Amino acid sequence: MSEVTTESSGGILTITLSRPDKKNALTNAMYGALADALERLEAESGIRVAVFQADGEIFSAGNDLGEFAAQSENKGPAVRHVERFLHNLVKVSKPLIASVQGKAVGVATTMLLHCDLVLLADDAQLIAPFINLALVPEASSSLLMPLRIGHVRAFEMFALGEPVAARDALAWGIANRVVARDQLRAETQRLAQKLVERPAGALALAKGLMRNNEQVLAQMERENQIFSAQLRSDEAKEAFRAFAEKRKPNFN
Repeated sequence: MSEVTTESSGGILTITLSRPDKKNALTNAMYGALADALERLEAESGIRVAVFQADGEIFSAGNDLGEFAAQSENKGPAVRHVERFLHNLVKVSKPLIASVQGKAVGVATTMLLHCDLVLLADDAQLIAPFINLALVPEASSSLLMPLRIGHVRAFEMFALGEPVAARDALAWGIANRVVARDQLRAETQRLAQKLVERPAGALALAKGLMRNNEQVLAQMERENQIFSAQLRSDEAKEAFRAFAEKRKPNFN
């Protein structure tokens, strides 16, 4: 079974992370499938909105740390599909909805900043542990997160990497609403259907007016250069070794 599945029905493209045995940790192949799904969304006129959701207990543990560790040793894939996925997140003109349960770690949190509606289950936790892994924020989150929630909250999220509960994420403006876990998918589909019924042209124009994509992409490129260099740093290598050995890293 594919680790990313798509289903199109009634103008809604539902994109599902389906690697629950690995906490939906994202591999290079999964990023490729996600990027492809967004390109399909943009290309097919009959699809009006996309929904991101995930099978299992958590939305996603973020990047597969095994692949991260390999990249830190210059053993990663020749083509990194994460960059295409993130660029497509910015460029897509149609509405994106995120439907999040359990933990959303790293890119699983920062991608929410590119979604137009974000629904969280009441057990959701948003975690941005980049600095804990000796890395830096990505997906233009170093720009978008402070704009969304203020510098001090964003710095705390990135510097400490501690979970942000669903209710706090709602109060800070990261999410639109918090619902009971057993109602999450039904409420998500209800809102998706409302967007399908809106005029697609006006929606796309309004979305385009609400953010400076050139600025977002420029910041993303700046982050990517620093992230790639830091991924190969001694700090990052120690962080990944410590994770594999189940010990606290020593950054001294």
